[in-house]
Amino acid sequence: MRDLLIDVVRNLRANRLRSVLTMFGIAWGVVAVVVLSATGEGFRRGNEHVLQELGRNVVIVFGGRTSAQAGGERAGRRIYLTLADARALATASRAIAVVSPEIQRTGVRVKSPFNAGALTVDGMEPAYQRIRTIEVARGRLLDEADEAGARRVALVGADAAVQLFGRRDPLGANVSLDGFPYTVVGVIRKKEQDSSYNGQDNEKLFVPFAAIARDFPRTDAPDGSLSQIVLAPAPFVLDGLEPALRARTGRVDDIRWPLHAEVRRVLASRHRFDPDDQDAVTLWDTNLQSLMFGRMIDTMRRFFSLVGLVTLGLGGIGVMNIMLVAVRERTREIGVRKALGATTRDIQLQFLTEGMLLTLISGAGGFIVALVVCGLVNQLPMPSRFQGMTLTWEAGVLALAALGAVAVAAAVYPATRASRLPPVEALRFEA
Repeated sequence: MRDLLIDVVRNLRANRLRSVLTMFGIAWGVVAVVVLSATGEGFRRGNEHVLQELGRNVVIVFGGRTSAQAGGERAGRRIYLTLADARALATASRAIAVVSPEIQRTGVRVKSPFNAGALTVDGMEPAYQRIRTIEVARGRLLDEADEAGARRVALVGADAAVQLFGRRDPLGANVSLDGFPYTVVGVIRKKEQDSSYNGQDNEKLFVPFAAIARDFPRTDAPDGSLSQIVLAPAPFVLDGLEPALRARTGRVDDIRWPLHAEVRRVLASRHRFDPDDQDAVTLWDTNLQSLMFGRMIDTMRRFFSLVGLVTLGLGGIGVMNIMLVAVRERTREIGVRKALGATTRDIQLQFLTEGMLLTLISGAGGFIVALVVCGLVNQLPMPSRFQGMTLTWEAGVLALAALGAVAVAAAVYPATRASRLPPVEALRFEA
Protein backbone atom coordinates (compact mmCIF):
# COMPACT_ATOMS: atom_id res chain seq x y z
CA MET A 1 0.00 0.00 0.00
CA ARG A 2 2.90 2.36 0.75
CA ASP A 3 4.37 1.85 -2.72
CA LEU A 4 0.94 2.41 -4.23
CA LEU A 5 0.53 5.72 -2.43
CA ILE A 6 4.01 6.80 -3.52
CA ASP A 7 3.15 6.03 -7.16
CA VAL A 8 -0.14 7.94 -6.84
CA VAL A 9 1.55 11.03 -5.36
CA ARG A 10 4.26 10.88 -8.03
CA ASN A 11 1.67 10.80 -10.81
CA LEU A 12 -0.22 13.73 -9.31
CA ARG A 13 2.97 15.79 -8.96
CA ALA A 14 3.90 15.03 -12.56
CA ASN A 15 0.72 16.82 -13.69
CA ARG A 16 0.56 19.66 -11.13
CA LEU A 17 -1.48 22.15 -13.13
CA ARG A 18 -4.05 19.60 -14.23
CA SER A 19 -4.32 18.22 -10.70
CA VAL A 20 -4.77 21.70 -9.16
CA LEU A 21 -7.46 22.71 -11.64
CA THR A 22 -9.28 19.44 -11.08
CA MET A 23 -9.06 19.82 -7.31
CA PHE A 24 -10.43 23.37 -7.51
CA GLY A 25 -13.73 22.12 -8.90
CA ILE A 26 -14.18 19.68 -6.00
CA ALA A 27 -13.07 22.24 -3.40
CA TRP A 28 -15.49 24.82 -4.76
CA GLY A 29 -18.33 22.31 -4.59
CA VAL A 30 -17.61 21.53 -0.93
CA VAL A 31 -17.41 25.25 -0.14
CA ALA A 32 -20.80 25.73 -1.80
CA VAL A 33 -22.43 22.89 0.17
CA VAL A 34 -21.07 24.04 3.53
CA VAL A 35 -21.49 27.80 3.10
CA LEU A 36 -25.00 27.63 1.68
CA SER A 37 -26.14 25.19 4.36
CA ALA A 38 -24.61 27.37 7.09
CA THR A 39 -26.33 30.45 5.64
CA GLY A 40 -29.74 28.77 5.69
CA GLU A 41 -29.22 27.63 9.30
CA GLY A 42 -28.21 31.17 10.29
CA PHE A 43 -31.45 32.55 8.86
CA ARG A 44 -33.49 29.88 10.66
CA ARG A 45 -31.92 30.55 14.04
CA GLY A 46 -32.14 34.30 13.57
CA ASN A 47 -35.85 34.12 12.85
CA GLU A 48 -36.45 31.93 15.90
CA HIS A 49 -34.53 34.41 18.04
CA VAL A 50 -36.54 37.38 16.78
CA LEU A 51 -39.87 35.60 17.29
CA GLN A 52 -38.88 34.63 20.82
CA GLU A 53 -38.08 38.26 21.61
CA LEU A 54 -41.82 38.89 21.20
CA GLY A 55 -42.74 35.69 23.04
CA ARG A 56 -42.50 31.92 23.18
CA ASN A 57 -45.41 30.34 21.32
CA VAL A 58 -47.47 33.43 22.10
CA VAL A 59 -51.06 33.97 20.94
CA ILE A 60 -52.76 37.34 21.46
CA VAL A 61 -56.56 37.49 21.57
CA PHE A 62 -58.27 40.80 20.73
CA GLY A 63 -61.92 41.70 21.05
CA GLY A 64 -63.44 42.67 17.70
CA ARG A 65 -66.84 43.43 16.22
CA THR A 66 -69.43 40.84 15.23
CA SER A 67 -70.17 40.45 11.54
CA ALA A 68 -73.25 38.22 11.86
CA GLN A 69 -76.38 38.00 13.98
CA ALA A 70 -76.37 35.32 16.66
CA GLY A 71 -78.31 34.57 19.84
CA GLY A 72 -80.73 37.40 19.20
CA GLU A 73 -77.89 39.92 19.08
CA ARG A 74 -77.37 42.29 16.18
CA ALA A 75 -74.36 42.28 13.89
CA GLY A 76 -71.75 44.98 14.36
CA ARG A 77 -71.73 44.64 18.16
CA ARG A 78 -68.39 45.34 19.84
CA ILE A 79 -66.86 42.53 21.92
CA TYR A 80 -64.96 43.61 25.02
CA LEU A 81 -62.81 40.97 26.72
CA THR A 82 -62.82 40.71 30.52
CA LEU A 83 -60.87 39.06 33.30
CA ALA A 84 -63.64 36.45 33.53
CA ASP A 85 -63.00 35.57 29.86
CA ALA A 86 -59.33 34.93 30.66
CA ARG A 87 -60.29 32.71 33.56
CA ALA A 88 -62.79 30.82 31.39
CA LEU A 89 -60.14 30.16 28.74
CA ALA A 90 -57.77 28.87 31.41
CA THR A 91 -60.30 26.43 32.87
CA ALA A 92 -62.52 25.46 29.93
CA SER A 93 -59.89 24.53 27.34
CA ARG A 94 -57.17 21.91 27.68
CA ALA A 95 -55.62 23.29 24.49
CA ILE A 96 -54.38 26.34 26.41
CA ALA A 97 -51.43 25.98 28.79
CA VAL A 98 -50.97 29.51 30.15
CA VAL A 99 -53.25 32.58 30.13
CA SER A 100 -52.74 36.15 31.28
CA PRO A 101 -55.06 39.16 31.02
CA GLU A 102 -53.44 42.41 29.93
CA ILE A 103 -54.37 46.08 30.28
CA GLN A 104 -52.31 48.60 28.37
CA ARG A 105 -52.32 52.33 29.09
CA THR A 106 -50.47 54.70 26.79
CA GLY A 107 -49.30 58.22 27.53
CA VAL A 108 -48.99 57.65 31.28
CA ARG A 109 -47.03 60.48 32.94
CA VAL A 110 -44.04 58.70 34.45
CA LYS A 111 -41.70 60.76 36.64
CA SER A 112 -38.46 59.73 38.36
CA PRO A 113 -36.30 61.93 40.61
CA PHE A 114 -34.21 62.73 37.53
CA ASN A 115 -36.48 62.89 34.47
CA ALA A 116 -40.01 62.35 33.22
CA GLY A 117 -41.85 61.16 30.12
CA ALA A 118 -45.15 59.95 28.70
CA LEU A 119 -44.70 56.17 28.53
CA THR A 120 -46.76 53.02 28.02
CA VAL A 121 -47.61 50.95 31.09
CA ASP A 122 -48.70 47.31 30.79
CA GLY A 123 -50.47 45.45 33.56
CA MET A 124 -50.15 41.66 33.52
CA GLU A 125 -50.06 38.56 35.68
CA PRO A 126 -46.75 36.78 36.47
CA ALA A 127 -47.37 34.03 33.87
CA TYR A 128 -47.26 36.73 31.18
CA GLN A 129 -43.54 37.20 31.76
CA ARG A 130 -42.80 33.64 30.68
CA ILE A 131 -45.05 33.84 27.62
CA ARG A 132 -43.61 37.17 26.47
CA THR A 133 -39.94 36.48 27.38
CA ILE A 134 -39.82 39.33 29.89
CA GLU A 135 -36.39 38.73 31.43
CA VAL A 136 -34.51 41.05 33.78
CA ALA A 137 -30.94 42.26 33.44
CA ARG A 138 -30.99 43.45 37.05
CA GLY A 139 -33.39 42.94 39.92
CA ARG A 140 -36.29 40.49 39.88
CA LEU A 141 -39.48 39.70 37.99
CA LEU A 142 -42.97 40.32 39.29
CA ASP A 143 -44.28 37.41 41.36
CA GLU A 144 -47.53 36.02 42.73
CA ALA A 145 -47.18 37.99 45.96
CA ASP A 146 -47.06 41.24 43.96
CA GLU A 147 -50.23 40.22 42.13
CA ALA A 148 -52.08 38.99 45.20
CA GLY A 149 -51.31 42.18 47.12
CA ALA A 150 -51.80 44.50 44.11
CA ARG A 151 -48.42 45.98 45.01
CA ARG A 152 -47.24 49.13 43.35
CA VAL A 153 -44.04 47.68 41.92
CA ALA A 154 -42.76 47.94 38.35
CA LEU A 155 -40.39 46.47 35.81
CA VAL A 156 -38.73 49.06 33.60
CA GLY A 157 -37.72 48.48 29.96
CA ALA A 158 -34.08 49.06 29.02
CA ASP A 159 -34.73 52.26 27.04
CA ALA A 160 -37.28 53.55 29.54
CA ALA A 161 -34.71 53.07 32.33
CA VAL A 162 -32.17 55.17 30.43
CA GLN A 163 -34.77 57.88 29.77
CA LEU A 164 -35.85 58.07 33.42
CA PHE A 165 -32.55 57.44 35.23
CA GLY A 166 -29.73 57.95 32.74
CA ARG A 167 -26.78 55.85 33.83
CA ARG A 168 -28.01 55.57 37.41
CA ASP A 169 -29.20 52.29 38.90
CA PRO A 170 -33.02 52.40 39.07
CA LEU A 171 -33.44 49.40 41.39
CA GLY A 172 -35.34 50.38 44.52
CA ALA A 173 -36.09 53.86 43.18
CA ASN A 174 -39.59 55.32 43.31
CA VAL A 175 -41.36 56.54 40.18
CA SER A 176 -44.65 58.37 39.91
CA LEU A 177 -47.23 56.96 37.48
CA ASP A 178 -49.88 59.65 37.03
CA GLY A 179 -49.30 60.51 40.67
CA PHE A 180 -49.28 56.93 42.03
CA PRO A 181 -45.96 55.92 43.68
CA TYR A 182 -44.41 52.71 42.27
CA THR A 183 -41.12 51.08 43.22
CA VAL A 184 -38.77 49.73 40.53
CA VAL A 185 -37.91 46.11 41.31
CA GLY A 186 -36.34 45.07 38.01
CA VAL A 187 -34.82 46.33 34.76
CA ILE A 188 -35.68 44.30 31.65
CA ARG A 189 -32.79 43.20 29.46
CA LYS A 190 -32.39 44.94 26.13
CA LYS A 191 -34.64 43.11 23.67
CA GLU A 192 -33.99 42.89 19.91
CA GLN A 193 -37.69 43.06 19.16
CA ASP A 194 -38.71 43.84 15.58
CA SER A 195 -42.41 42.98 15.87
CA SER A 196 -45.04 44.07 18.37
CA TYR A 197 -48.77 44.27 18.95
CA ASN A 198 -48.68 47.15 21.47
CA GLY A 199 -45.23 48.76 21.38
CA GLN A 200 -41.62 47.87 22.10
CA ASP A 201 -40.95 46.28 25.49
CA ASN A 202 -37.75 48.33 25.82
CA GLU A 203 -39.82 51.50 26.08
CA LYS A 204 -42.50 50.34 28.54
CA LEU A 205 -43.13 49.72 32.22
CA PHE A 206 -44.79 46.53 33.47
CA VAL A 207 -46.83 46.40 36.68
CA PRO A 208 -49.04 43.77 38.36
CA PHE A 209 -52.43 43.32 36.69
CA ALA A 210 -54.30 43.88 39.96
CA ALA A 211 -52.48 47.19 40.44
CA ILE A 212 -53.22 48.57 36.97
CA ALA A 213 -56.85 47.41 37.16
CA ARG A 214 -57.19 49.43 40.35
CA ASP A 215 -55.08 52.51 39.48
CA PHE A 216 -55.48 52.74 35.68
CA PRO A 217 -58.68 50.99 34.51
CA ARG A 218 -59.64 51.53 30.88
CA THR A 219 -61.65 54.72 30.39
CA ASP A 220 -62.50 54.02 26.74
CA ALA A 221 -64.44 50.81 27.40
CA PRO A 222 -66.95 49.32 29.89
CA ASP A 223 -65.71 48.72 33.42
CA GLY A 224 -63.51 45.64 33.74
CA SER A 225 -62.51 45.54 30.08
CA LEU A 226 -59.10 44.22 29.09
CA SER A 227 -56.89 45.43 26.29
CA GLN A 228 -56.19 41.84 25.20
CA ILE A 229 -55.62 38.32 26.48
CA VAL A 230 -52.21 36.68 26.03
CA LEU A 231 -51.92 32.89 26.05
CA ALA A 232 -49.67 30.01 25.15
CA PRO A 233 -51.01 26.72 23.72
CA ALA A 234 -50.40 23.26 25.11
CA PRO A 235 -47.57 21.25 23.49
CA PHE A 236 -49.95 18.90 21.65
CA VAL A 237 -51.48 21.91 19.90
CA LEU A 238 -48.09 22.92 18.56
CA ASP A 239 -47.43 19.36 17.42
CA GLY A 240 -50.64 19.43 15.38
CA LEU A 241 -49.87 22.57 13.39
CA GLU A 242 -47.69 20.96 10.74
CA PRO A 243 -50.11 18.03 10.08
CA ALA A 244 -53.00 20.49 9.80
CA LEU A 245 -51.06 22.53 7.27
CA ARG A 246 -50.15 19.46 5.21
CA ALA A 247 -53.73 18.17 5.26
CA ARG A 248 -55.26 21.36 3.88
CA THR A 249 -57.24 21.12 0.66
CA GLY A 250 -57.54 24.84 -0.08
CA ARG A 251 -55.93 28.10 0.90
CA VAL A 252 -53.90 28.47 4.09
CA ASP A 253 -56.26 31.29 5.12
CA ASP A 254 -59.16 28.83 5.08
CA ILE A 255 -57.61 26.37 7.56
CA ARG A 256 -59.67 26.01 10.71
CA TRP A 257 -56.90 25.92 13.30
CA PRO A 258 -58.04 23.92 16.38
CA LEU A 259 -56.77 26.43 18.96
CA HIS A 260 -58.49 29.37 17.26
CA ALA A 261 -61.75 27.44 17.06
CA GLU A 262 -61.46 26.51 20.75
CA VAL A 263 -60.88 30.12 21.83
CA ARG A 264 -63.85 31.36 19.79
CA ARG A 265 -66.04 28.55 21.12
CA VAL A 266 -65.36 29.51 24.74
CA LEU A 267 -65.76 33.23 24.17
CA ALA A 268 -68.83 32.85 21.91
CA SER A 269 -70.74 31.12 24.70
CA ARG A 270 -69.98 34.02 27.01
CA HIS A 271 -70.63 36.91 24.61
CA ARG A 272 -73.37 35.31 22.48
CA PHE A 273 -71.79 35.48 19.04
CA ASP A 274 -71.40 32.89 16.30
CA PRO A 275 -68.26 30.74 16.96
CA ASP A 276 -67.53 30.86 13.22
CA ASP A 277 -67.54 34.67 13.22
CA GLN A 278 -63.89 35.48 12.49
CA ASP A 279 -64.38 39.18 13.17
CA ALA A 280 -65.92 38.92 16.64
CA VAL A 281 -62.59 37.85 18.11
CA THR A 282 -59.28 38.11 16.27
CA LEU A 283 -56.12 36.20 17.12
CA TRP A 284 -52.47 36.86 16.33
CA ASP A 285 -50.76 33.48 16.51
CA THR A 286 -46.98 33.75 16.34
CA ASN A 287 -46.79 29.96 16.10
CA LEU A 288 -48.25 30.18 12.60
CA GLN A 289 -45.66 32.81 11.69
CA SER A 290 -42.93 30.52 12.93
CA LEU A 291 -44.41 27.56 11.06
CA MET A 292 -44.66 29.41 7.73
CA PHE A 293 -41.23 30.99 8.04
CA GLY A 294 -39.75 27.65 9.05
CA ARG A 295 -41.16 26.00 5.94
CA MET A 296 -39.76 28.81 3.81
CA ILE A 297 -36.34 28.45 5.43
CA ASP A 298 -36.40 24.66 4.99
CA THR A 299 -37.21 25.10 1.31
CA MET A 300 -34.40 27.62 0.98
CA ARG A 301 -31.97 25.29 2.75
CA ARG A 302 -32.92 22.39 0.48
CA PHE A 303 -32.43 24.63 -2.55
CA PHE A 304 -29.04 25.79 -1.26
CA SER A 305 -28.00 22.21 -0.57
CA LEU A 306 -29.12 21.14 -4.06
CA VAL A 307 -27.09 23.96 -5.65
CA GLY A 308 -24.04 22.91 -3.64
CA LEU A 309 -24.49 19.24 -4.52
CA VAL A 310 -24.84 20.07 -8.22
CA THR A 311 -21.64 22.13 -8.03
CA LEU A 312 -19.90 19.27 -6.26
CA GLY A 313 -21.22 16.82 -8.85
CA LEU A 314 -19.83 18.96 -11.66
CA GLY A 315 -16.47 18.90 -9.91
CA GLY A 316 -16.74 15.12 -9.75
CA ILE A 317 -17.38 14.97 -13.49
CA GLY A 318 -14.22 17.03 -13.97
CA VAL A 319 -12.23 14.54 -11.89
CA MET A 320 -13.65 11.66 -13.91
CA ASN A 321 -12.73 13.30 -17.19
CA ILE A 322 -9.18 14.00 -16.01
CA MET A 323 -8.81 10.43 -14.83
CA LEU A 324 -10.02 9.14 -18.22
CA VAL A 325 -7.41 11.35 -19.89
CA ALA A 326 -4.82 9.90 -17.52
CA VAL A 327 -5.89 6.37 -18.45
CA ARG A 328 -5.45 7.20 -22.12
CA GLU A 329 -2.04 8.82 -21.62
CA ARG A 330 -0.79 5.89 -19.53
CA THR A 331 -2.16 3.08 -21.70
CA ARG A 332 1.33 1.80 -22.63
CA GLU A 333 2.35 1.96 -18.94
CA ILE A 334 -0.67 -0.17 -18.08
CA GLY A 335 0.30 -2.65 -20.78
CA VAL A 336 3.87 -2.89 -19.45
CA ARG A 337 2.65 -3.41 -15.88
CA LYS A 338 0.25 -6.15 -16.96
CA ALA A 339 2.98 -7.79 -19.01
CA LEU A 340 5.20 -7.83 -15.91
CA GLY A 341 2.52 -9.55 -13.85
CA ALA A 342 0.27 -6.81 -12.50
CA THR A 343 -3.25 -8.08 -12.03
CA THR A 344 -6.46 -6.40 -13.06
CA ARG A 345 -7.11 -5.68 -9.38
CA ASP A 346 -3.69 -3.95 -9.04
CA ILE A 347 -4.40 -1.63 -11.95
CA GLN A 348 -7.90 -0.91 -10.72
CA LEU A 349 -6.71 -0.19 -7.20
CA GLN A 350 -4.05 2.24 -8.42
CA PHE A 351 -6.43 4.39 -10.46
CA LEU A 352 -9.17 4.12 -7.85
CA THR A 353 -6.78 5.32 -5.14
CA GLU A 354 -5.50 8.14 -7.34
CA GLY A 355 -9.00 9.41 -8.12
CA MET A 356 -10.25 9.15 -4.57
CA LEU A 357 -7.13 10.75 -3.13
CA LEU A 358 -7.45 13.63 -5.58
CA THR A 359 -11.08 14.12 -4.59
CA LEU A 360 -10.64 13.79 -0.82
CA ILE A 361 -7.63 16.12 -0.61
CA SER A 362 -9.45 18.80 -2.57
CA GLY A 363 -12.61 18.22 -0.50
CA ALA A 364 -10.70 18.62 2.77
CA GLY A 365 -9.19 21.84 1.45
CA GLY A 366 -12.64 23.09 0.47
CA PHE A 367 -14.01 22.23 3.91
CA ILE A 368 -11.24 24.23 5.59
CA VAL A 369 -11.85 27.20 3.29
CA ALA A 370 -15.58 27.04 4.05
CA LEU A 371 -14.92 27.08 7.81
CA VAL A 372 -12.62 30.08 7.40
CA VAL A 373 -15.23 31.92 5.33
CA CYS A 374 -17.93 31.20 7.94
CA GLY A 375 -15.64 32.39 10.72
CA LEU A 376 -14.78 35.64 8.92
CA VAL A 377 -18.39 36.41 8.08
CA ASN A 378 -19.41 35.79 11.68
CA GLN A 379 -17.05 38.57 12.80
CA LEU A 380 -19.21 41.12 10.98
CA PRO A 381 -22.26 42.88 12.49
CA MET A 382 -25.35 40.77 11.90
CA PRO A 383 -28.99 41.81 11.34
CA SER A 384 -31.47 40.58 13.92
CA ARG A 385 -32.93 37.89 11.65
CA PHE A 386 -29.53 36.36 10.79
CA GLN A 387 -27.40 34.77 13.50
CA GLY A 388 -24.33 34.21 11.40
CA MET A 389 -23.21 31.28 9.28
CA THR A 390 -23.88 28.27 11.49
CA LEU A 391 -22.54 24.88 10.47
CA THR A 392 -24.57 22.06 11.98
CA TRP A 393 -23.46 18.45 12.25
CA GLU A 394 -26.17 17.54 9.74
CA ALA A 395 -24.63 19.89 7.16
CA GLY A 396 -21.17 18.48 7.89
CA VAL A 397 -22.39 14.92 7.45
CA LEU A 398 -24.14 15.92 4.20
CA ALA A 399 -20.94 17.48 2.84
CA LEU A 400 -18.82 14.47 3.80
CA ALA A 401 -21.33 11.97 2.44
CA ALA A 402 -21.64 13.88 -0.83
CA LEU A 403 -17.87 14.15 -1.10
CA GLY A 404 -17.46 10.42 -0.52
CA ALA A 405 -20.10 9.59 -3.11
CA VAL A 406 -18.49 11.90 -5.66
CA ALA A 407 -15.05 10.45 -4.92
CA VAL A 408 -16.24 6.90 -5.54
CA ALA A 409 -18.27 7.83 -8.63
CA ALA A 410 -15.40 9.84 -10.12
CA ALA A 411 -12.81 7.11 -9.59
CA VAL A 412 -14.59 3.83 -10.18
CA TYR A 413 -15.33 4.16 -13.91
CA PRO A 414 -11.82 5.31 -14.98
CA ALA A 415 -10.24 2.65 -12.74
CA THR A 416 -12.47 -0.06 -14.20
CA ARG A 417 -11.72 1.06 -17.74
CA ALA A 418 -7.97 1.04 -17.08
CA SER A 419 -8.04 -2.41 -15.50
CA ARG A 420 -9.89 -3.93 -18.48
CA LEU A 421 -7.34 -2.86 -21.12
CA PRO A 422 -5.90 -5.97 -22.87
CA PRO A 423 -2.09 -6.06 -22.35
CA VAL A 424 -1.27 -6.64 -26.04
CA GLU A 425 -3.43 -3.77 -27.30
CA ALA A 426 -2.13 -1.53 -24.52
CA LEU A 427 1.48 -2.15 -25.52
CA ARG A 428 0.69 -1.36 -29.20
CA PHE A 429 -1.23 1.82 -28.27
CA GLU A 430 0.18 5.09 -29.71
CA ALA A 431 -0.98 8.21 -27.84
